[in-house]
Amino acid sequence: MKASTIRTFQTVHTWTGLLAGFALFVAFYAGALTVFHDDIAAWQNPPWRAVADANVPIDTLVDRLLARHPDARDDFGIILAHDSSHAAYAYWQAKDGSRFATASQVEAPRTEGAENELADFVYALHDSLGLPVVGLYLMGIVSVLYGLALLSGILIHLPQLVKDLFAMRVGRNIKRLWQDAHNAIGVISLPFHVIFAVTGALFCLFTITLAALNTVAFDGKLFEAFAKATETTPTVTVSGTPATMLSTDVLIQRARAEALKNGVTTFEPDYMHFVHYGDRNAVAEVRGLSQHTLGSYGTVAMSAHDGTVLATHVGDRYSLNGISYASLFGLHFGSFGGRTVQWLYFILGLAGAFLFYSGNLLWIESRRKRRHLDQPRKTLVMARATIGVCIGTCLAITGAFVATWIAMRLGVEAAIPQRVACYGLFLGACAYACLRPIAKATIELLWTTSVLTIVMAVVDLACNASAMTQTGSPLAWRVLGVDLTGIALGIVFALFARAASRRARTGDANSVWALRDTAHAKP
Repeated sequence: MKASTIRTFQTVHTWTGLLAGFALFVAFYAGALTVFHDDIAAWQNPPWRAVADANVPIDTLVDRLLARHPDARDDFGIILAHDSSHAAYAYWQAKDGSRFATASQVEAPRTEGAENELADFVYALHDSLGLPVVGLYLMGIVSVLYGLALLSGILIHLPQLVKDLFAMRVGRNIKRLWQDAHNAIGVISLPFHVIFAVTGALFCLFTITLAALNTVAFDGKLFEAFAKATETTPTVTVSGTPATMLSTDVLIQRARAEALKNGVTTFEPDYMHFVHYGDRNAVAEVRGLSQHTLGSYGTVAMSAHDGTVLATHVGDRYSLNGISYASLFGLHFGSFGGRTVQWLYFILGLAGAFLFYSGNLLWIESRRKRRHLDQPRKTLVMARATIGVCIGTCLAITGAFVATWIAMRLGVEAAIPQRVACYGLFLGACAYACLRPIAKATIELLWTTSVLTIVMAVVDLACNASAMTQTGSPLAWRVLGVDLTGIALGIVFALFARAASRRARTGDANSVWALRDTAHAKP
């Protein structure tokens, strides 16, 4: 490959990485935590702190919903509780928009889903940086840039791939060490990064892409064709004859039996969809998660009146369209392989965040003037932005955990406190990085993140130790796992802080990461 071609790819790799890097750091760090979505939900509402409506049967929720909102019987869903400390809630379309309600909220339903759930908030940070619709499209564009950075990175490093893949040249040349770590992580996790880039772009830009193709190439027929290709609920006509509906427990049992009969080893229902409830032709659809299969989410549709199976989209009965669509979710979120794959995706998420952080460090190291104390303005700006955004993100998410923990124990809604803490700490960290000397800001923000993360986990452990011991349920182990992971992350932040402190004191005095000491600075 010609030198000019390599330089072109290097330019593409550098600028696509820089443009998308900050958003991708947030997406990967929050995404690593999102892998344990249900565990974080259990941490917020452990089984010994049951929330309101947690013990209300699903049939009671349905009865209350239809008594207060009879128009909803034509089409409504029930989001099932994923553990015993959460409450199931109904979802339906009112004339003025979507509505959500647990059994005690049907008189005054919400306009958002589980708005107090910390796990959903962390997911929103991963999915759209916590921003409304525009955030989703922004992350779609970021995913495309991410793909370009991957492609150009492969082309740049392909010639030295075998030779330098596992080279970790530890020494005084810090830039070379960061370069080796950056390349090794990038190459080893490349297949997963390709998956994340492709599926991320599809999820975020799917609606826009479909709308564009519908207008440009399919003469306005694409939406209808897509709906038919992916629909899982059979279309039925109202009979007009009232009928008794089977209980939700019976429907769930029959759906599970049907799913297991078709080749999956597990089927954990998380959602029910009802059409024309109360009519003789009413349909009940049960969606469930199956482990150890790429089509991790499948559905079984039945007659809500007598339980006759009408359509099965799980295991061996998946259509090509269905298995392709479902596989995208399994591959992106690692929901197909149980705990082992979850931990693998967690590590990959953190490694991905490190990849973008180290990419910025390499950019800074490549442009600083080694024999001059004063560094270019763009180098200083990038250094401040890197520590403000990257370390600020870690601090902000920890702050959201702390705010949620306090809000839950004060008995107030957690949604606003967790957002105020998260965005407030993030903006505060960015401002701090701009105002303090770079080296001091780096060390102090890392220590703050470390101490806050460890204290949060230790306090939660201390408060819940007795209940964990007495309960001993799988949910208790989930809470314990979140706290232990928090302690481990806090220790990692402490190690980074110590390394940054050591480099600030003994490293190159002309580096932007050095504590300024003009008496010892090299000319």
